[in-house]
Formats: sequence, C-alpha cells, structure tokens
Amino acid sequence: MAYTRLLYHIVFSTKERKMFLDDDIRPRVRDYIGGIIHGEGGQLVAGDGPADHIHLAVSLPATQAVADIVRVVKTNSSKWLHEQVPQMRDFSWQDGYSAFTVSPSVLSRVVRYISGQAEHHKRISFDDELRRLLKRHGIDFDPKYL
Repeated sequence: MAYTRLLYHIVFSTKERKMFLDDDIRPRVRDYIGGIIHGEGGQLVAGDGPADHIHLAVSLPATQAVADIVRVVKTNSSKWLHEQVPQMRDFSWQDGYSAFTVSPSVLSRVVRYISGQAEHHKRISFDDELRRLLKRHGIDFDPKYL
C-alpha cells in the first residue's frame, strides 16, 4: 500500500492568450476540469484565473503523472467547450504548462492566491506572474517561450 499526498499548482493559458474564459464560462470550465481530474483519481482543490489562463490546485494519485493529467484535462475540456458552447469553436489551450509542487503546509495560501486571480491581474500581467512563479521555484526558462 502506498500512502501519498501529492499536491500541485498547475498553470496553463489559452492559445495565443485569447480572452476566451469570461465570467460566465470560467466556472463551468473549472467544474468540468474538476470532473476530469476526479475521473482520473485526483481532486481539484481550487481553480480560477482571468480570461486568458487558468490556475489549478490539485491533489493527484501517485499513479498519475502531471503531464498525463494536463494532457487529458486540456484535450477533454477543449472538446467539451466546442460541443457545449457554439461560440467557442475556435477555443484551444496553448501548448505547454507550468506545474509546481505544493506542501500541505502552504496549500491554503495557494488556494487564496488562485481565488484572488481577478484582483491579482489588475496589478500584474500573466507574463510577469509566470516569470515570478518560475523564478520562485528555481525553474530555468527561456523567456521567448513564455
């Protein structure tokens, strides 16, 4: 038997950072993504973001790789949006993602951070936010791919 609690903060954006995720669609997308993650054996702890990207706090089973979960989430949520919301036929997620491990001791801070995205992005751009997150977690990156 394996006893694990694997927590992640995952971030990815819409293709070309288009403002697809308005206030009406964002909660529906978050809930659908939560269902996908649950179906894969995980749990969506929090999910939110502005119109051009999404932040997810998730708990995943040890049997699931983050890359596989992100692939399934992006593929299935894009397909669902195309089917459920006719004006979203051009929607897609940007290639790539960022993922950061989260200690249970700071999970509540990450959840507050995710819940405060609308206010947060009145002060900081997504590019600057992502740079800060990558630097804070010691991840080397090429700015041209942000």
